[in-house]
Amino acid sequence: MLDAAQAEILWLSLQVALTAVACSLPLALAAAWFLARSRRRGRMVLDALVHLPLVLPPVVTGYLLLVALGRNSPLGGWLDATFGLTFAFHWTGAALAGAVMGFPLMVRPIRLSLEAIDTRVEDAAATLGASPIWVRATVTLPLALPGIIAGMVLAFARALGEFGATITFAANIPGETRTLPLAIYSFIQVPGGEAQAAQLIAISVAVSLAALVASELIARRVKRLRGAG
Repeated sequence: MLDAAQAEILWLSLQVALTAVACSLPLALAAAWFLARSRRRGRMVLDALVHLPLVLPPVVTGYLLLVALGRNSPLGGWLDATFGLTFAFHWTGAALAGAVMGFPLMVRPIRLSLEAIDTRVEDAAATLGASPIWVRATVTLPLALPGIIAGMVLAFARALGEFGATITFAANIPGETRTLPLAIYSFIQVPGGEAQAAQLIAISVAVSLAALVASELIARRVKRLRGAG
């Protein structure tokens, strides 16, 4: 049974990870579509930018986010004054850091799924009078659904376990930005805190396994529906 502090940390972590996935999914779909279907020169540049968080140290990513979206930066100050949207040292900043770090892991499987689709199926739907938007919504996206699900699970797991960019950009504030990895780190630094850290580690493993199992069940369900169709 979770105590109040553990429940707060878990809820905040889930809130951060789910927000990161939900906000990055539309951009990931657009980026994956462009990388899979476009042959423009900017494709290689976008591909490099998408995968940049994988090779940059997370602390560097967090620092760049702080410079770009901190309250004293032009963009960060404008967002705060205009929309009341604050990222630095706020849970939304932890969600943004998780979204940035998990973005390439979401784009990759979606892109591979789109590249594996036989475009003749889409062409056949178009010859029957379906508009391009309708073809994408009813043919392309359902065929790419396993890749979309895999990308969402990978991004969720990455956001849930994000540490370096989060602690640099959003800090380690109890009740505000202290997610599971930050809480584990904090307890390890305190004498006698190993037991609390072990409990949070067990919670992290359980949540991650639950996400993987749910992903597999959904993927099997999609395959059965395709077979029945």
